[in-house]
Amino acid sequence: MNSTNPANPTETTAASLIAAAQKLSSGIGRMKFSPPVSHVYNPLEYAWAAHELYLRRFGNGPKRIVFLGMNPGPFGMAQCGIPFGEIDAVRDWMGIVAPIDQPAHGNPKRPVEGFACTRSEVSGRRLWGLFRERFGTAQAFFAEHFVANYCPLAFFDAGRNLTPDKLPAQETEPLYAACDEHLRELVAALKPEWVVGVGGFAQARAAIALQGTKTRIGKVLHPSPASPAANRDWAGAATRQMLEQGIWSQPL
Repeated sequence: MNSTNPANPTETTAASLIAAAQKLSSGIGRMKFSPPVSHVYNPLEYAWAAHELYLRRFGNGPKRIVFLGMNPGPFGMAQCGIPFGEIDAVRDWMGIVAPIDQPAHGNPKRPVEGFACTRSEVSGRRLWGLFRERFGTAQAFFAEHFVANYCPLAFFDAGRNLTPDKLPAQETEPLYAACDEHLRELVAALKPEWVVGVGGFAQARAAIALQGTKTRIGKVLHPSPASPAANRDWAGAATRQMLEQGIWSQPL
């Protein structure tokens, strides 16, 4: 890790996020998962260069709102190390490009192509598309906002994506404990007023992990195409939810 100047709050915040992510990656990297899980990807290892750049560039000081996703999608963070990482949004809007290595045990049905991936991460396209439409530039969005994932691991049953809530309880208990601790460390560094779960799972985990703190918990509809409601103007629905909860103050 690069040395930082403790007097510089921007560098101190980013350094805290980087240390927390490295700690999380190390802890969960030793965990074992049983069938139906066939492969586990940890982008905080093989896509660390891009993730660290994301934290350094955009984890630069306190944020009012943190959006919290569930875990990496196969064509998003699993490819480029950025939460909800639709390649076009990461490369062209955020200006992040970095070398991507390969996971320790690659899934031939879900190859990691990095920034050469041409498949669209629909959830990421919708999420970052809303932020680009509302705020214009990445710098304007990240001035008060940040986006993170609760769990950094992607799970596969052969070619199928598995979400953490589909795993057996004896495996999720230590996983959730590590992810809860990381979320608390992230919140301690960024000091948000709101953590907004992108979907019910993330909202529920945030409420558990942050119980007893002053952080307010919100929720928006998950943008996954698997949700019929998300396929009917997700951006409009999410914006209305943000306004109704008082997290955003005005429509576009």
